[in-house]
Amino acid sequence: MTDQQEFPEDTSEYAETDNVEHHATSKGLALPGQNLPGKVYIIPIHNRPFFPAQVLPVIVNEEPWAETLELVSQSDHHSLALFFMDTPQEDPRHFDTKALPEYGTLVKVHHASRENGKLQFVAQGLTRVRIKTWLKHHRPPYLVEVEYPHQPTEPTDEVKAYGMALINAIKELLPLNPLYSEELKNYLNRFSPNDPSPLTDFAAALTSATGSELQEVLDCVPMLKRMEKVLPMLRKEVEVARLQKEISAEVNRKIGEHQREFFLKEQLKVIQQELGLTKDDRSADIEQFEQRLTGKVLPPQAQKRIEEEMNKLSILETGSPEYAVTRNYLDWATSVPWGVYGEDNLNLKHARKVLDKHHAGLDDIKDRILEFLAVGAYKGEISGSIVLLVGPPGVGKTSVGKSIAESLGRPFYRFSVGGMRDEAEIKGHRRTYIGAQPGKLVHALKDVEVMNPVIMLDEIDKMGQSYQGDPASALLETLDPEQNVEFLDHYLDLRLDLSKVLFVCTANTLDSIPGPLLDRMEVIRLSGYITEEKVAIAKRHLWPKQLEKAGVSKGSLSISDNALKALIDGYAREAGVRQLEKNLGKLVRKAVMKLLDEPKAVIKLGPKDLEASLGRPVFRNEQVLSGIGVITGLAWTSMGGATLPIEATRIHTLNRGFKLTGQLGEVMKESAEIAYSYVSSHLKQFGGDPTFFDEAFVHLHVPEGATPKDGPSAGVTMASALLSLARNQPPKKGVAMTGELTLTGHVLPIGGVREKVIAARRQKIFELILPEPNRGSFEELPEYLKEGITVHFAKRFADVAKILF
Repeated sequence: MTDQQEFPEDTSEYAETDNVEHHATSKGLALPGQNLPGKVYIIPIHNRPFFPAQVLPVIVNEEPWAETLELVSQSDHHSLALFFMDTPQEDPRHFDTKALPEYGTLVKVHHASRENGKLQFVAQGLTRVRIKTWLKHHRPPYLVEVEYPHQPTEPTDEVKAYGMALINAIKELLPLNPLYSEELKNYLNRFSPNDPSPLTDFAAALTSATGSELQEVLDCVPMLKRMEKVLPMLRKEVEVARLQKEISAEVNRKIGEHQREFFLKEQLKVIQQELGLTKDDRSADIEQFEQRLTGKVLPPQAQKRIEEEMNKLSILETGSPEYAVTRNYLDWATSVPWGVYGEDNLNLKHARKVLDKHHAGLDDIKDRILEFLAVGAYKGEISGSIVLLVGPPGVGKTSVGKSIAESLGRPFYRFSVGGMRDEAEIKGHRRTYIGAQPGKLVHALKDVEVMNPVIMLDEIDKMGQSYQGDPASALLETLDPEQNVEFLDHYLDLRLDLSKVLFVCTANTLDSIPGPLLDRMEVIRLSGYITEEKVAIAKRHLWPKQLEKAGVSKGSLSISDNALKALIDGYAREAGVRQLEKNLGKLVRKAVMKLLDEPKAVIKLGPKDLEASLGRPVFRNEQVLSGIGVITGLAWTSMGGATLPIEATRIHTLNRGFKLTGQLGEVMKESAEIAYSYVSSHLKQFGGDPTFFDEAFVHLHVPEGATPKDGPSAGVTMASALLSLARNQPPKKGVAMTGELTLTGHVLPIGGVREKVIAARRQKIFELILPEPNRGSFEELPEYLKEGITVHFAKRFADVAKILF
């Protein structure tokens, strides 16, 4: 195994040609072209080929080449041949003679030495050599008979031109690569275009080409061909060196810029500190926190705690983790607007104006808000209150909250607690945790910069529970006027006064809100809108908003009142106005398509244009079912009120029985059983055949079986349907009813009177039967809802039967 090393820069004995020639002649040894030996020993090398123009140290393993070098040193000419082998032989003792290339290099051996199992000598390249015959090839030392290629001595003009090109390329390479130093320049001076062979070999040896590529150059004896091979290799080397130099220059420039900037900044810091213009990071932080506290009124406990933390900060090292934790704590503690209160606008006329501007209808809600403001105006300040707005989606709960804030002139902060599962979101994390933060309420106070904002907790009925805690329970302290005077955030660990905050919560239903939480809030119900209110909302708010969104002028596109009514009746009957807004947006988009084709067109939408843009109406005018055993009930859903027909029929008279269908919940099933029992036992009293149910199999059905139905308000309706069946008499037409029945025939009160009245109006039913205890709820309804409606109040089921039959 052999190795080859680059010629070092300062091997002064071998760096210059003159010295090499001196050593050669002083011992009387042959030079290139003189007395070349016919038989030589060979050693294979593996790194890259050795060229005739090179003088380099060569290192070989002592085993098995020691004997070869011993024999060379005893010879007269002190020469051996070096042949390049691309892949080293596994065992040099079993040598494959075919693995050697055609040409090697005859070298003169100088200064052989032995160290650590290696032999080192300086090889001076003399000339190309080719093996003629193998004299000994079974094991080292290998002896061969050789011949030397003949080269013409007189170079042609073309060869000279190539020689000049090679010298220029080498000179270009020198400044680009610092490895080629002054001594190498002197080394280059021995070559001239008139002596092209060593020049070409030297140029090839300078390149970083692969061993096999360099061997091709060594194998190429004809001068011109060899130069044609070497020049592109050298040019490529120049290009690579130039590119490397550019890259390193760019890298150095960038590093230099950063270093310069860094040094200048550090110098500036020191100069400013010396002049007292700036302080170090710690002083700057403390000063910033102290500045934040000016003008704030801190409770004694908070004042003491913040001072302690400031002292702690002043002695900590700025790089320590504890410094970052303390700094973060002070950042939050000083951001709270301690004792800063915004001034309330207690002008009731202004408040009424704001509420009317943003909302059509909702008069009872507006009155409730104005009462609340009136108390504040009378007292001179508005203390905090907790209001819960309950209603179906799209009726404007969130925007009512914004309007309250605007009418008071208070900042408004909204966050949704829907889906929240971690109580730390409300009360903050303990300070010891990594990434700990205060709760949402501290975030809110920091953002609004006063202690009396309007904070809206949206979707309070959709809070989750998990192993991390129960946020609904965490809200108990927040929303209790007795407790939130001293609300404790886990992160700050300081008492905050939330008693001046006006909390507005929103929910779709009350069922999923825990009792203790609901108990702390004042419930205001927002039921759905009737058609007239929806038309007003569409004209005043939704339609202008959609036109503005699409950038369409009022003159280019308009919609008639009749079209709005048709849209509401056929496509948007839900309690809120969200679906209505979507459909209006759809109409505007369809119209914009036409306006692109005809920019000057004026589009007026009427009832007939709706179907073209929105397709067939989603809602058809429901035929109110009538006949024997069919009664119209009224139901409340989370989406508002609805009419609910109930049908009863006799299947056969083979045996007594009672069957229920229509996806009814437990409460509805109970109501049906009670109604069946009550009517069966009082048939004679209500003018029916007492034996009717004894031999009849009766089926009671609530249509739309796919919709789950539950709730205690259908008992009266079911009993009426069964009585109509038993009497074989259809009930009075155009009557709807609601109420719960007991086994003794009493009619119990129900909820959602407003929603149910709206549902009846929507279906054009103007005669209602309601429980007597709900008289007050009906009387409280706005006049426009009660207008034209006849209501019968029933204490017992007998009152209902009297009206129906």
